Order: sequence, then C-alpha cells, then structure tokens
Amino acid sequence: MRARIVGAVVLVGVALAAVASTASGGTAADGITVWLQTDAQAEKWQPIVNAATAAFEKQHPGVNVDVQYQTWGDHLKKFDATLAGGDAPDVIEMGNTEMTKYMAAGAFQDLTSMKSTFANSSTWLAGLAAAGLYNRKVFGVPYYAGSRVVTYRTDLFRKAKIKVPRTLAQFTADAKKLGALHPDKTFSPVYIAGTDWYVAMSFVYDYGGQIAKQAGKRWQGQLASPRSVAGLTAYKNFFLAGSRASKTTDETHPNPYDVYAQGKVASMIGPGWFTCCVGKKYTKLTGQFVMPGHKAGQTMPGFLGGSLLAVPVGADKSLGADWIKAYTSNASMTALHAIGNIPNTTSLLGNSVNERAAKRSWFVPTSKNWVNVENGNILRNMLAQILTGKLSVKQAAQSASDNIERVLNADI
Repeated sequence: MRARIVGAVVLVGVALAAVASTASGGTAADGITVWLQTDAQAEKWQPIVNAATAAFEKQHPGVNVDVQYQTWGDHLKKFDATLAGGDAPDVIEMGNTEMTKYMAAGAFQDLTSMKSTFANSSTWLAGLAAAGLYNRKVFGVPYYAGSRVVTYRTDLFRKAKIKVPRTLAQFTADAKKLGALHPDKTFSPVYIAGTDWYVAMSFVYDYGGQIAKQAGKRWQGQLASPRSVAGLTAYKNFFLAGSRASKTTDETHPNPYDVYAQGKVASMIGPGWFTCCVGKKYTKLTGQFVMPGHKAGQTMPGFLGGSLLAVPVGADKSLGADWIKAYTSNASMTALHAIGNIPNTTSLLGNSVNERAAKRSWFVPTSKNWVNVENGNILRNMLAQILTGKLSVKQAAQSASDNIERVLNADI
C-alpha cells in the first residue's frame, strides 16, 4: 500500500506538465477515454453506459468516447503506468477506499467548482461522497454503493418469537433471548468479530461521535469525546450481549458467513452480499434487515462500499466532467437503481433493506496517513482492550485518539 502511495506521487509529477493545457478543456480533443470496471459490461448495465455516452456525444459533436473495461485486481497498476506515461484516461472508476492515496498524491483534478453541476450533488450518499473529498475539495463523484446490513436466520427468530428489531435496545434484548435459548458457547446470537472496527465505528457515528476531524491542515482525534465514548460503550454492551466470537480476532478469521453456514449464528452484521455464502441449508431460511440505531426510527450509519468517478491529471477536465455528468444524471441513476444497484443519491433510494441502510453512512478520515492508522491496528487494539477489560472504554479511547491524531498529523 505505501509503495503505491509513494509511486503515485512520483508518477503524478511526470503527468503534471500536461495538465495546464488540458485541465480546463482548453485543448481540442476528438475523443476521450473512460475506464470502468467490468461490472458495467453486464447485460442490463451496458445500455446505461451506452445511453450516457450517446448523450455526451450529442452534446459534443465529433468527440468520441472509448470506454475501456478494467478489473479490480490490476487497474491501479495500469493506472500508475498511464500516469507515468502521460496518457491517463479522461475518466476513471475508483473504489472508495482507493481514492485517498491518489487524491493525496495529486493524481486527480479538482472538481469543486463544478460540484453543483452534477445531478443530485446536494443529496449524494454521505459516506460515498466523503471518499471523494480531500482537504475539503471534491476530487471524486459518487457512482454507486453497497451497504452493510444484518443477515439473520428467519427460523430461529421465529422460534424465539422475535420480530425485526426497531432500536438497538430491542436488538440487544433479542440477542440476550437468543443466547438463553442457545447456551452453546460456540453459538452467536449476533456474530461480530471483536476487533471489527467497521461495525464498532458505526456505533460511534450513531451516537454522534467520529474518529477524527480536520481543523485547518491538522487533524484532531475525536474518539475520546463524550459522544464517541458513548458509542464505544454501546458497542461493548452489544457485543457482550450477543457475540460469542473471539474478543481479539478480526472479521476474516473466520469469515462471519462461514460460521453462519455451520449453523453457529442467528444473525451477523456485514455487507449485503453475505447472503451468497450462508450455505445451501440456510439459503431459504435467511433474511436481512437494517441495523437499528439507538434512537427509535433511526437506522445505524454504516460504512458503505462503492465506486466514484474521477478525472485524472493530464486529462481533459471539461470533457471528462461532462461524461461523468451524463453517466451520473438522474436518468442514469434511475436506470442503475432499476437493475438492483444503490444509486449515488438519497433522493432515489427505495424501501429495500440495502437502500434503507445506505441512507445513513460514514467514511474514514481522508488523510494521506490513514493507511498507517489501519496498518498500525490502532482501532483493533483499542477494541480488544475494551472488550477484554484491559482498559476502560474511556482509557482505551483516549489512547487510540491520541495515536490517531499523531499518525494523521505526521509530516504536516
């Protein structure tokens, strides 16, 4: 990860010379290149790409669009090479967690002044939009998202006479009831790996806390704030009430859906696609609901997966932005929604579980040093300290907050 960041910084320098003549669309172009992931080649998805391209080409007679499809496994390596060669695409699709290192390296053009010209920009999904912000400037336009929900055994809930919970307090009580009915210590009413910080931070944001906030050029740790501590305390109480997973393990050792497929789970929190892997025995006995927040009628904010669209340095900024406008238009987002995707705006969200879960969301601090917070396991260590009782919630939160602040402000 770090090697790519450093590499991107060097590669961007090579491409910057081309920006002056093309960033504002000052150089005539007879075509633009767009990189999308292969998902968009799907039978029902491809017509949406074609329609957006047709609308763009009608707006820009004589300018052709070459859409090239990439794979998640190697697109960053290829992008680095194009930056070095000065032939980057005019538009590129990026995963939300990939954005920060390239924004920090200067690989994308600033679209801040254009934000209001993109459809639904005032109602973009909060967690996805945050992934395209760096130093309060817009470098990425939200494309589509994937949410986190609760996947559960409908038969076990029915036997326990439990309905879908509407508040965190109800879900906590349900977890205790399920635990009493299933005393086996290897069975989890709500499977959560102890150090799954994606789940834990959702509690923090639900209570109005946050990981860190930017003040000027510097970052201030916020995990020790009263609201963040309240969220962490709620996470601890919920975990102890419902999860019998290890207090010190992460969310991939084992994967929650593997434990579910073994019949050891009544419910689990994770991406909506977890239903793919619950095992044939439980496929028809599986449902999903939105993780409830601590306030009645309010869902818990989740960490969204998803993609954004950006205009790389050296590209034609005006034309690249116009293609993104066409592809994220209300018509395009409506069409994407119709084939089962979560669109980039709350204004088009329906009432499905995954869509309701996407309405409240959060994202990590968009600092070039965030990767070092993750690699240093600061959040995981904090959660292990809290759940094992090694430190109080406040003590562990203060230590983690101080460490995060130090790491985020390194070299500033």
